[in-house]
Amino acid sequence: MSAMSHVVQRLVVVSGLFLFAFQVAADSVNTYPAAYAEVDTVRELDGVIEAVNQATISAQTTGRVTRINVDVDDYVTKGDVLITFRDKKIRSAFNAAQANLDEAEKEYSRIKGIYEKKLIAKAVLDKAEARYKSTQAQLAEAKEALENTIVRAPYSGIVVKRHIEVGELAQPGRALLTGLSLEALRVRVNVPQNIIVAVRKYSQAQVIFQQAGKQPNSVIVNDMRISPFAEPETHTFEIKANLPNADYGVYPGMFIKVAFVTGKEKHLLIPAESVTRRSEVNAVYILDDEKQLHYRQVRIGKTTPDGKKVEVLAGLTEGEQVVIDPVDAAVQLKRQGKH
Repeated sequence: MSAMSHVVQRLVVVSGLFLFAFQVAADSVNTYPAAYAEVDTVRELDGVIEAVNQATISAQTTGRVTRINVDVDDYVTKGDVLITFRDKKIRSAFNAAQANLDEAEKEYSRIKGIYEKKLIAKAVLDKAEARYKSTQAQLAEAKEALENTIVRAPYSGIVVKRHIEVGELAQPGRALLTGLSLEALRVRVNVPQNIIVAVRKYSQAQVIFQQAGKQPNSVIVNDMRISPFAEPETHTFEIKANLPNADYGVYPGMFIKVAFVTGKEKHLLIPAESVTRRSEVNAVYILDDEKQLHYRQVRIGKTTPDGKKVEVLAGLTEGEQVVIDPVDAAVQLKRQGKH
């Protein structure tokens, strides 16, 4: 039998697609049967990233500002010192409270020892104990006042507005800085009324990140708040979808794509990794019933949200065995010197 009886190359047109078949005996390759499965139908809309937490920090004590360490658009980490106040009087009060506590503690210990020897009345011990506890409370109050002269970042984020300058006198309640957190982000989307029923039903969306090389490139979101009424001017419903905590490389104010689930359909699916791409051609390797390998062009559709499967629009039929690893299939053909 000649070598050509082992290798047959042919070019056929099937439903407008080119079918390249290289028939060789396959050794051992892992395959996956092309099968219909229920997948989500989606509607892709534009959204805007915004911070879940945005707050204005206010003064907790009276004091003159001596230093401001940040400015608008600066990034700060939780616990960073943002503003300091003049603390001379408050520190003096703290030192006095500490001295009073030390004295009261010693006096209480001394009287307690005398009382245990039954040389004084219980009322004397109670008075010493009351003074000791009172000085403890005074020190705690003085310590809090001293700590309030240093303003720290309550969370990591960005300063968006400054309300005070160095040298100004702050009173309790006066606004100092406004910032927003990057630790918790959400997407705000206006959804048209014609799909709001389906969106409410499934309450699931895929947020798609378009930054090149950024991982992950999308995330599934189930935690969303849907407005109970439509905006009269636009007839759209506002949805706020909270992103799971992670570094997505996005910031408040950025546009983002959001794909809302609106229904379910059946599609022919194969593993995404089984598809090989050459220029603009998508193809897969097929293993037929006679254990022969075929290289076939296919037309593919959307990838499932988890990125593991891809929809086949043309070129395959249900049940055909697709080689999962196209490199493995190519190796098999190269051994025959025909691929």
